[in-house]
Amino acid sequence: MKLSTVTPADIRRALLLREEIALLDLRHEAAFATGHPLFAANMAVDRIAIEAAVRLPRKDAPIVLFDDDEGLVASGAERLAALGYSNVRALDGGLKAWRSAGHEVFEDVNSYSKAFGELVESRRHTPSFSADEVAKLIAEKANIAILDVRRFDEYATMNIPGSVSVPGAELVLRAGQAAPDPDTTIIVNCAGRTRSIIGTQSLINAGVPNKVRALRNGTIGWTLARHTLAHGADRHGAIGSFEGGPANARDVAYRAGVRHIGANEMSAMVAETSRTLYRFDVRDVEEYAAGYLPGFRHYPGGQLVQETDMAAPVRGARIVLTDDKGVRADMTASWLAQMGWEVYVLEGGYAGTLEVSPPLVLPKPDPAHRYRRPYEGTDIAERAMQAYLDWEYGLVDQLRRDGTHGFYVI
Repeated sequence: MKLSTVTPADIRRALLLREEIALLDLRHEAAFATGHPLFAANMAVDRIAIEAAVRLPRKDAPIVLFDDDEGLVASGAERLAALGYSNVRALDGGLKAWRSAGHEVFEDVNSYSKAFGELVESRRHTPSFSADEVAKLIAEKANIAILDVRRFDEYATMNIPGSVSVPGAELVLRAGQAAPDPDTTIIVNCAGRTRSIIGTQSLINAGVPNKVRALRNGTIGWTLARHTLAHGADRHGAIGSFEGGPANARDVAYRAGVRHIGANEMSAMVAETSRTLYRFDVRDVEEYAAGYLPGFRHYPGGQLVQETDMAAPVRGARIVLTDDKGVRADMTASWLAQMGWEVYVLEGGYAGTLEVSPPLVLPKPDPAHRYRRPYEGTDIAERAMQAYLDWEYGLVDQLRRDGTHGFYVI
């Protein structure tokens, strides 16, 4: 199969002009994590049949394939062609050519979301407490509420003692119930840095009356400081926003450039076949399973911001979010807009006919091919944890050198 090619300069032009492009690394995730362009998305060649229809909804979207001399591109192109994808090209020279051109290579997974989180902290000086400071507050039985913004399964595996699970986009919706006393200090934690930075800044942006601090370096920092994690916790934060929270969330989205649309605009976007459209329901899984708007895939808002490359690999596409309460969609959209996405919030629709089915969950890859995150599980070497933190600290400088990100911070 003869493939046309594009150069690294062509890819940079498309990114800078915000044209649609899906830059797909066909290696397994473990290899992808060793280095890739900022906006590359991982789709291992043996996962194309499983993932492509969900992650690449438009069959004629511009797709560029690459590897690192493993010889995967021809097979990847054939598999995509068999599924009906008609605009597939190859990166001329692959990853080696990208490096040779002097362009930045980013390690790890979800790299641009993590780099964005670091940029937010550097621009907004997001406040934080060290692990020792939080441990002291716990020991003193201080007036604090520790809110864990990771997925619930991550929280249940290991958590800061006394913390409550309030996944990322749920914070503004649930903080008023989790910390009803405005004198309570809210401490937001994740496993490392990104989700706690975004969560803390979300509450600050939305005007929560409480003092808010991130737990610096999350459960990694807690472990490196020799504090003990709890296991098997089952505490969920209940719904209850602080006064003015929903209106403030909408204002935050407005300031970020998010537009609210109705059914007519939604129908027009669906009909516009020359653009890729992603539609995500950002509520929690139980709410989604009870009834959702047709065409919307479940993706909790906090995880959508954390792993945007997995959810929407076509950079330059449109994204529409829905949420029956509005708050989660507004806060999630505010971050996606700052990450350079054209993002909308759909108003209403829940009074009509809803579809009912479990969320679509893609099968997990072979564990042998998966990158082991240095912030998951309970048996990670301290050296790997520290190396991961050091990498995150360097991301802002790497963004500056790369120059394609288009991020801004309100």
